[in-house]
Amino acid sequence: MREIRKTYLCGLGAIGGAYGSALHAADPEGLRVIAGGDRLARHAARGVIINGSPIRFTYIQPEAGGPPADLILIAVKRHQLEQAIRDIRNFVGEQTIILSLLNGIDSEEIIGHEYGMEKLLYSFVVGTDGVREGDDIRFSTLGSIVFGERNNAVHSPKVVAVKAYFERTRIPHRVPEDMMRELWWKFMMNVGINQTSAILRATYGPYQAIGEARDAMRMACMEVVRLAEKAGIHLEEKDIDVYFEIMSRLSPEGKTSMLQDIEAGRKTEVDSFAGTVIKLGRKYGVPTPVNEMLYRMIRTLEQMQA
Repeated sequence: MREIRKTYLCGLGAIGGAYGSALHAADPEGLRVIAGGDRLARHAARGVIINGSPIRFTYIQPEAGGPPADLILIAVKRHQLEQAIRDIRNFVGEQTIILSLLNGIDSEEIIGHEYGMEKLLYSFVVGTDGVREGDDIRFSTLGSIVFGERNNAVHSPKVVAVKAYFERTRIPHRVPEDMMRELWWKFMMNVGINQTSAILRATYGPYQAIGEARDAMRMACMEVVRLAEKAGIHLEEKDIDVYFEIMSRLSPEGKTSMLQDIEAGRKTEVDSFAGTVIKLGRKYGVPTPVNEMLYRMIRTLEQMQA
């Protein structure tokens, strides 16, 4: 079995910072953060403040090159993916495994088009409540990395290697048998919670306490359930309740990534969420009025703050 010793992280937002801090604590010598330009200078000067403490990561510039990574974790936003694909180029070797921790259902195919799907495992993060304000990151729940091949009835060598690495570094993780169903499930949750929270300006607290907030989320999610049926993915309305249970354990003050983006005046991932739902609705002939409204409202918020 191949052993993962050199891990490169691309992206130090809420997700990248949270998992980066955990990996740094477990294996500082094996972790490198890919960064350059002003971002590198800023991070190197003061460290990245995670849960109140500065973390001094070891950085490597995209153009510098170096030994190929055993594992690359990409933890950027969807609109930053093309840059991330360029930034990791000098570190992708013959045996490199790539995990994309992005939201949505298409980042693996985009990365695989550049480097080959044989290097990819499907992946996403669930249950984290990371918040980023500038270069300061806070989280109370790390959450789990869910990953695997499309089907994991038998674990491939790549899955075995990553699983062993996460066990060694104490990263919570899970390998589901039907990875595509799980990926669509997370997409469904993002479509619901991220977008409605951005419009309501709501932390997790209102979703834990107010039925109407959960109803709004459910309405957006149900359009994904109907699309999944057309795409051959078996999702049901009861799968939404699974996330309500997960959300009940998150910090009430925690914020979704899209709410954080709106509050900070950053570009959101609405194209990856409502935009994808709308496109798939047209493809399959499924009405998507809730997500069409969410799309227009969030795009309006973006432009009001531009």
